[in-house]
Amino acid sequence: MIRLTGGVNQRGVRDHNERLILSVLQRYGPTPGADVARLTGLSPQTISIIFRELESDGIIRRGDPIRGKVGKPSIPMELNPDGVFSIGMKIGRRSAELLLMDFSGKPRQQLFTSYDYPFPDAVFGFLKNGLDRILEAESENVRARICGIGIGTPFELWRWHDLTGPAAESFRSWKDIDFVAEVLEFSDLPVFVVNDATAGCHAEQLYGRGKEFRDYAYFFIGSFIGGGIALNGTVFEGNQGNAGALGSMRTTSPLGESKQLIDVASLHLLEARLIEAGLDPQVMWQRPQNWSTLTRYVTPWIGETAQELAKASLSICSVIDFEAIVIDGAFPSEVRGELVERVRRYIENQDTRGLIKPRIEAGSVGENARSIGAASNPVFAQFFLNTNAGLSARSGRGPS
Repeated sequence: MIRLTGGVNQRGVRDHNERLILSVLQRYGPTPGADVARLTGLSPQTISIIFRELESDGIIRRGDPIRGKVGKPSIPMELNPDGVFSIGMKIGRRSAELLLMDFSGKPRQQLFTSYDYPFPDAVFGFLKNGLDRILEAESENVRARICGIGIGTPFELWRWHDLTGPAAESFRSWKDIDFVAEVLEFSDLPVFVVNDATAGCHAEQLYGRGKEFRDYAYFFIGSFIGGGIALNGTVFEGNQGNAGALGSMRTTSPLGESKQLIDVASLHLLEARLIEAGLDPQVMWQRPQNWSTLTRYVTPWIGETAQELAKASLSICSVIDFEAIVIDGAFPSEVRGELVERVRRYIENQDTRGLIKPRIEAGSVGENARSIGAASNPVFAQFFLNTNAGLSARSGRGPS
């Protein structure tokens, strides 16, 4: 576990102290004031004052009393799931997801759409209509506590397509899209744009296994593989929001051609194999996921992908000695487990001179990671402490 420290007691920096306390409660769960004081270095009086204000605002609540010690039971404080809400949308190659998430990271509502290509009109139409549906189904209190909209999107969408003619021109229009301006056409909520794989890393850090590690690299395998990195217990997005662009790492094909990781370790390769075999690739994207009929094609894909991830993992660790590589993706949990195990085995056979081999671990959030991570972006920016704030020049609103 990473200790969140650095609190100060002056009244003029209460915003910092509130973020610090909320970050401790998010990381450790229900925690008594005395323990929060010990973890943060803040005085018990300061903790008590901030607790009262946050509880009065409905952002935190009292947990179950802790009994069994001398004296009165200790009352821990915890994040109030109903205290803050946010909207998250993931834009993917084959589908988009939209969800309403509470302060504990739990999706309360979720909508899903699929398409052949993510054209801008369809994507923003889905967001507008979906947002209306979500808000209509919630109380006024919930609507008043929504802190923003997070959008998880691959950068440079316009470079994906294999279209021609008018359809290609429509797809290339992504290059000139201002995400914030588009959303402000139908909503006045703050908008936060983040790379989709970085969003997945945010979800793993806040609600998954990321809390176990101080520094780690993260792979999310969707139609195209992407990544993220966490330093000092916080996801590091970089000066332009593109840190951890692990899908762009160089590799070499079996024929000696220079490739990017995205070309040799992505789900679009499995999709292509299914199409070549005369199968409908839609089975890969159906909910709930069930790939039991695809074993013949999935098994070799796992083997090839694992080899590439093993090489990439060691390349990453030659720059920063990450203690772990966390792997997740838009596939069933059993596929993730087999992929992680194969990467572990392949790393044993790699040349690791001068390197400390990282732990290879499975992510725990799963296929929803990018949409949950997108929704977490407004929450993180407004309520939690960014321990890498001094390393990045980015503001809360991401680049379009």
